[in-house]
Amino acid sequence: VGVAQDPDSGINSVKSYQLSKNAHFTLAVKESPDGNKYPELVLDKPMDREKQSSHILILTAVDGGDPVRSGTAQIRINVTDANDNPPVFTEEIYKVSLRENLPKDSLVLQVRAADKDEGSNAQITYFLSNTQDHTRTLFYLNPENGRITNKGDIDFEETNTFMLGVEARDGGGQIAHSKVQIEIIDENDNSPEVTFTSVSSPIPEDSLPGTVIALIKVRDQDTGENGEVKCHIEHNLPFKITSTSN
Repeated sequence: VGVAQDPDSGINSVKSYQLSKNAHFTLAVKESPDGNKYPELVLDKPMDREKQSSHILILTAVDGGDPVRSGTAQIRINVTDANDNPPVFTEEIYKVSLRENLPKDSLVLQVRAADKDEGSNAQITYFLSNTQDHTRTLFYLNPENGRITNKGDIDFEETNTFMLGVEARDGGGQIAHSKVQIEIIDENDNSPEVTFTSVSSPIPEDSLPGTVIALIKVRDQDTGENGEVKCHIEHNLPFKITSTSN
């Protein structure tokens, strides 16, 4: 802090310094070998730029004369940023549902993280972490904006749930983590498969009603209503299909 000058001498010269009331700074008044007093501004309590980025103080110099005379100076302190805040994701776990066979490069989800610091300390880059190699081949995370897109074919019958680990890193090296859970919704993209497991041929003309002629197995790889199959015989033939518990 600068030293106040008083043209007077002796008791009429600078006697003391005073600092305006504040929450972070104190004043230490010291005396040089030649008897002049000078102030030192001392940081008493830590500052937080995110709460207050600047401080304005008033330094007052008082002489010892009668009447007492004083002079003031304004001290403006700008607080520079330290990388003391990590990024924070908007969600701990992002959840999204996708239909299989989604066109390539479709937007799946955009993750977001914010940082209370400024400048490079607040510049966030996104990465995949703790994610299986197979999942990495299907999804792409844009490091600049957090947009996740698909880069491969998604097949419900192969995998119906994916879990991605995402990481946000600021310019000072602070890191935050989140997860993305992707549920795949089934599309009716599989036709029923019909196989004959047993066939009686030829059939005697005096066969009794209810005689089993053939055993048929039907399978559809889809799920829910997409996997429910109904069988019927075309044309007007003397046969019917009966479902079994197996």
